[in-house]
Amino acid sequence: MPVDFSLWLIAALLALAPVAAVLHNRPIATPAIYTACLVLAAAIAGNAVAFAVSGTQASSEVLPLGVPWIGAHFREDALSAVFLAIVNIGAAGASLYALGYGRHEEAPARVLPFYPAFLAAMNLVVLADDAFSFLLSWEFMSLTSWALVMAHHRSAGNARAGYVYLLMASFGTLALLLAFSLLAGPDGNYAFEEMRGAAPAGLGWLVLLLVLLGAGSKAGLVPLHVWLPLAHPAAPSHVSALMSGVMTKVAVYGFIRIIFDLVGAPDWWQGMAVLVVGGITAAIGVLYTVMEHDLKRLLAYCTIENIGIVFIGLGLALAFQANNMNTAAALSLTAAIFHAFNHSLFKSLLFFGTGAVLTATGERNMERLGGLIHRMPQTAFAFLVGCAAISALPPLNGFVSEWMTFQAILLSPSLPQWGLKFALPVTGALLALSAALAAASFIKAFGVTFLGRPRAPAAENAQETDIYSRITMFTWAGLCALFGIFPALAIDALGPAVQSMLNTRLPPHLDIPWFLLIPIGGSRSSYDGLLVFIFIAASALLTVAAIHALGSRAIRRGPIWDCGFPDATPLAQYSAGSFAQPIRRVFGTLIFRAREQVDMPSPGETKPAHFHVELRDPVWDCIYAPIAEAVSVTADRLNLLQFLTIRRYLTLVFLTLVGLLLVLAIWS
Repeated sequence: MPVDFSLWLIAALLALAPVAAVLHNRPIATPAIYTACLVLAAAIAGNAVAFAVSGTQASSEVLPLGVPWIGAHFREDALSAVFLAIVNIGAAGASLYALGYGRHEEAPARVLPFYPAFLAAMNLVVLADDAFSFLLSWEFMSLTSWALVMAHHRSAGNARAGYVYLLMASFGTLALLLAFSLLAGPDGNYAFEEMRGAAPAGLGWLVLLLVLLGAGSKAGLVPLHVWLPLAHPAAPSHVSALMSGVMTKVAVYGFIRIIFDLVGAPDWWQGMAVLVVGGITAAIGVLYTVMEHDLKRLLAYCTIENIGIVFIGLGLALAFQANNMNTAAALSLTAAIFHAFNHSLFKSLLFFGTGAVLTATGERNMERLGGLIHRMPQTAFAFLVGCAAISALPPLNGFVSEWMTFQAILLSPSLPQWGLKFALPVTGALLALSAALAAASFIKAFGVTFLGRPRAPAAENAQETDIYSRITMFTWAGLCALFGIFPALAIDALGPAVQSMLNTRLPPHLDIPWFLLIPIGGSRSSYDGLLVFIFIAASALLTVAAIHALGSRAIRRGPIWDCGFPDATPLAQYSAGSFAQPIRRVFGTLIFRAREQVDMPSPGETKPAHFHVELRDPVWDCIYAPIAEAVSVTADRLNLLQFLTIRRYLTLVFLTLVGLLLVLAIWS
């Protein structure tokens, strides 16, 4: 059975962890462990893709582990097969990339043992078919990823990043535990098969809230996003690609599995709640992205934006399903899952490119980069493809899934509830704003990092990265183009998963000539990725031919034009801060409490002027900082309990006993 094959491969991944712990000091350890992870992840992904495409019946397995009276249930169905493919395609790419990147790893002993365990944990979450197995795998995923975040714990800020991540992960697990407790009911039906459709009457809102908190804390929904910009830069680049491109999709899977599969038929207000959270997350995430100058932190914030887009699709699917608009619900859920898959591709590609830049220069700050297109041309090209894909530019994959989400929003006037009629146009506007600002963010990221002149010696002396990294980046760039030009390949493969959740799916597209994508009807809208690609390629070739035919054949080089005064210093170039300034002045003062300060030298002094920008995170300042302060004050007060006399300890125990007896008396 497919699930048995997957479980054996996951067991092999788990077995690699102790092997890596023993062999980590040997030169063979890095290539051997990452090669084994690559082979195993590719095998699981191939098995999952074959399962998803073939439409095979779900297969289950019960192991004599976990809760004694029910065992550990594992199940592979259409939905879990899709997310197994997402997890393991990303894992295979990260493992291939790590064959080169891992040679530069400073602390292999703190990375190699946890890397295969992390991959195994994500797979186990997707296959788990009871609450205990799900939560145990979920917590195992959190702990192994935390260990990878802490691999460079001596670097500035990394210990704090690991601490915040561990707190948020524990909070999310607690929320999911409470959600499963409500679904299990007083009889303790922890198996998913017994939970389906047995949600407690009148408590659907509480289950939704708990799942949004639990899965949202791992996915990065606002205001649960604070760990992402801390943890992603702290982890090694191939681990950052997994956490951002893959682990967040495991959280999306958890939300879909619980809300769409276990809870049952939704109410319209559930869709509205998810829509609002998704729209706010997309808008806030992309605004953070525009302001950020650290490449890894920028990519982490952009993950928040894209998770918001995914949850917009999920909210639309719930709203349409509640109103029996089956085709629209299928379109929305397909768009959400497809965007989750697309994000795993282009976000991994961008983290791979950032890792290559970091290896070559030792810098993540865009203000100290520049000119890398001449020193790392292959990395620059792959990174440019990722920037175009994440900016939703055709004919790449990011455009298709966002376009499908917009097509679903255009069906919203048919919804009867006035709340949705008001919420959906606002969500559509936030989605459009997010798409525009995402493009601006990655024009900044690519332009400041790869174009212009080097701003620091590290960028000036950079060299192209290793062959494994380049192969991985070009492969992932090709996948972004493949699923943008031929999206029907993925959309039809998602059909069985959507069918299993909604009892309906989009019509097959592979039988349509040229793989034309028609999500609603040919008279309303359609997308032909191949035609768009041919048009763009032909236009580019004609433009290049015209330039060469009409322009001078003489090759001339001169200083970069700078308002008529070419300055010899590259510091006079347009910077990331300069690029973000207009948007910062529009949104930053209101949302981020941005403060700009210019330190000018006194008259007669020759010192340079300095420009400082201070941005505050309102979520951290308004929610987490007060909580942290309250915990600190409470801990200081409770610390006095360590220094009581014996008489006071006995008095405290006596008063506690009396209080408990009073509570029992009142309760009974």
